[in-house]
Amino acid sequence: MCSMFVLRTLSKGCVLRSGYNIIRTMCSAETPKFETLQLTRPREFVVQVELSRPEKRNAMNTAFWREMVECFNYLSDDTDCRVVVVSAAGKMFTAGIDLTDLDGLVGTLQSKMDVGRKAFVAKKTIKAYQETFSVIEKCPKPVIAAIHNACIGGGIDMTSACDIRYCSQDAWFQIKEIDVGLAADVGTLQRFPKIVGNDSLTRELAYTARKFYADEAKQMGFISRIFPDKETMVQSALDVASLIASKSPVAVQGTKVSLVFSRDHSVPEGLEHIAMWNQAMLQSEDLMKAAMAQVQKKKATFSKL
Repeated sequence: MCSMFVLRTLSKGCVLRSGYNIIRTMCSAETPKFETLQLTRPREFVVQVELSRPEKRNAMNTAFWREMVECFNYLSDDTDCRVVVVSAAGKMFTAGIDLTDLDGLVGTLQSKMDVGRKAFVAKKTIKAYQETFSVIEKCPKPVIAAIHNACIGGGIDMTSACDIRYCSQDAWFQIKEIDVGLAADVGTLQRFPKIVGNDSLTRELAYTARKFYADEAKQMGFISRIFPDKETMVQSALDVASLIASKSPVAVQGTKVSLVFSRDHSVPEGLEHIAMWNQAMLQSEDLMKAAMAQVQKKKATFSKL
């Protein structure tokens, strides 16, 4: 292969650079812009979502809670996205919820409104915050979290909703909510125990809010791989994302849907679910394309969904 890069202008004004690496860049008009998130397309069919409030330690403010839903709803329907990598700018992954940006909720709770009515308002807010991370799980595209340094409070909620979690050697984690006087309510207590499979340890970490570090996180199964530094981790996450993106999107997304469903249902229910799913998906052209590629020892190319 020629070592020089070849630039080709696409019909919409985008540029494809091909050579040893293939980097696909979308037009700015096609990819939405956010205040707290930065979306880029570093590899073909791979979107990187970067938390982008480094000056605030990527603390989760009101805009973040809204924009995550908008972002992942967009990516769910984006035919040019097959895998998502979530990373963060700056010195740490996230400090968790921005406690300086809760004026609306605090004002409601401190108002003279009837307690029952305040409770309904509070529940509506909590449910909206829960959707911020549930939307990651609902997204049919696999989501890889690349975590460096601190991952605190809401960071555990967010990454628990991701499919794959990698971290750098300097990473540390903390289920922090107890220390700020509340029970975690946007996903950690529901997803984290099922990920690590250790009820006693989950309760210890949730009740004490003690920090746990990369090696312990991997030992308990919360993290699957540890890398020496952030740069190596992000590049490795993108490599894995590219590998997944090269597979049949029908098969990959069907696998995620089945895994999420089966986690919360019995084995017989999970088997019935995948049987119903595959009675249609086995008719996809991807099955024949993949089979022929295996026989011919070639790389299959799959159409967009």
